[in-house]
Amino acid sequence: MTDASSETPMFPIARAAGCPFDPPPELSRNREQAPVSRVRLWDGSTAWMVTRYADVRALLADPRVSVDVAQPGFPHTNAVSKARDTQMKTLMQMDAPEHITNRRRLTAEFMVKRVEALRPTIQQIVDDLIDDLLAGPNPVDLVEAFALPVPSMVICELLGVPYTDRAYFQRVAGELLMDQGDPAKAMAASEELHVYLENLVEERNAEPGDNVFSRLAVEQYRTGAMTRREIATLGQLLLVAGHDTTANTIALGTALLLAHPEQLAAIRDSGDPALVARAVEELLRYLTVTHTESRRVAREDLVVGGQLIRQGEGIIAVKSTANRDPAAFSDPDTLDIHRGARHHVAFGYGAHQCLGQPLARVELQVVFDTLFRRIPTLAPAVPLEELTFKPNAVFYGVRDLPVTW
Repeated sequence: MTDASSETPMFPIARAAGCPFDPPPELSRNREQAPVSRVRLWDGSTAWMVTRYADVRALLADPRVSVDVAQPGFPHTNAVSKARDTQMKTLMQMDAPEHITNRRRLTAEFMVKRVEALRPTIQQIVDDLIDDLLAGPNPVDLVEAFALPVPSMVICELLGVPYTDRAYFQRVAGELLMDQGDPAKAMAASEELHVYLENLVEERNAEPGDNVFSRLAVEQYRTGAMTRREIATLGQLLLVAGHDTTANTIALGTALLLAHPEQLAAIRDSGDPALVARAVEELLRYLTVTHTESRRVAREDLVVGGQLIRQGEGIIAVKSTANRDPAAFSDPDTLDIHRGARHHVAFGYGAHQCLGQPLARVELQVVFDTLFRRIPTLAPAVPLEELTFKPNAVFYGVRDLPVTW
């Protein structure tokens, strides 16, 4: 559709000044007043925006919608997003049966039992980084010194990527995930990372170890089931998404808890793994860092929330407002670490629900249990209202977080 009127709001919609942890108020109003409504996109096209919890879950589980970005009508949010979507086909852009085939190649790597076996390794990584924090300068930027290194070290360990190359892939990931800028530059970053990972496949094929890339090289590349390029594309998704989502949740979640000291104290003083697990689910629900939301295109006519959506029309499922829906969560705009929020949709829902969520959960549980217990006097080094955030990235977060103790 290209007939958007000037009254149709432009997506994405900006957050309110002074409310960096909350979805844009206009989106929350839509959820209550017009839960399925039109939005205008950067190229003049329009898409349907779905904002209620029940509708979002139903939509994400509906086989009549597609994640195939090559389908006419798919809602790209900007020029960089369109370039990234169309030139980098990953699990996130595959429909069944292709999606099922490729996802099965990784399912065993992220099973809860296997991820739980990594908990001691993750604990050691977190403890070592906190040792370095306590021995280093004070104040310090928690993003650079802790929030970024934790998931970087974990995902490198899991995949078999040398951690010594972290500065390289963090730079490339940063260029790839910014949603404002030069599409050609973003795609050059993607190609650079592809070449790096293809070379890594060859290295792991020659000398396999106990990691994901080695297993893919031996089981898929040697047998001809996957090319180096296909494994590199899969690895790029795991490396970038597995690192950036968790890093932003650590930093943003810490900033949020510093703004709610009574809830931070409850986590710090409880010694209860079950409470920490509930707190992590609440932080995931409350913050919902995937900024570009879940985008789909209708394969056929369907009705969502009483609204007819025609075949070929784009749809944006807004997880951030779904996770603040009072029909699903009581008093949803209040942070409550004691709440049972496991049914949130921060990891999506349906066939494309985040494959790495067991790993993210364990990382976040270890981080938020250990950080406040080992640094009980952790405090912001600048007023929280002076923090700067990342409104134009795929994953929302805080740019830096100066802390002291």
